[in-house]
Amino acid sequence: MRQVYTETDIPEKGELRIAAGSIVTPSARDLARLRGVSLKEVSADQLPAPPPERTVAIGADHGGFQMKQELLKLLCGMGLAVQDIGVFEEKPADYPDIALAVADLVAAGRAFCGVVVDGAGIGSCMAANKVPGIRAALCYDVASARNSREHNHANVLTLGGRLLTITQAETVLRTWLATPYGGGRHQARVDKITAAEKRYSA
Repeated sequence: MRQVYTETDIPEKGELRIAAGSIVTPSARDLARLRGVSLKEVSADQLPAPPPERTVAIGADHGGFQMKQELLKLLCGMGLAVQDIGVFEEKPADYPDIALAVADLVAAGRAFCGVVVDGAGIGSCMAANKVPGIRAALCYDVASARNSREHNHANVLTLGGRLLTITQAETVLRTWLATPYGGGRHQARVDKITAAEKRYSA
């Protein structure tokens, strides 16, 4: 898992301790040089975890790798902390492994939501929904993104890296993140999903 650092993480002066192996965006490195801030790599256990309420877990298999890399830039640009669980290069990977790793972070409360990208987004949605507490939704346009959040209280978004353009995926992600859960009449239905989860996992 890699932490991503952007311009918003660079202090006005001094030193920034970062987890070894972290991703530092080029613009963040430029700003650090401009401010004279040194970047010091330390082991992850020496750093406080980013607050879950502003942390997004993200991952992709080989079919979603390129899209994930673009969505990372979007999330960082929004000032969110990102936990990137991979893959870190475009080589074959099994989407259930990625989807479960992202879902585990969300279910454990270490991220407020998750994003998983594979070729079609379908398999990752199926896998993530096996994790108790996860309500993963495959979204493909603004309407499905809004509905999954407002009506279903989705906490993991899956996307098809080979079915959407980068622009379409960015629009879906922005909409999904910006849409609050509606509650009210929807709560009883979400409660039934939770009850079914408990019934069949007992």
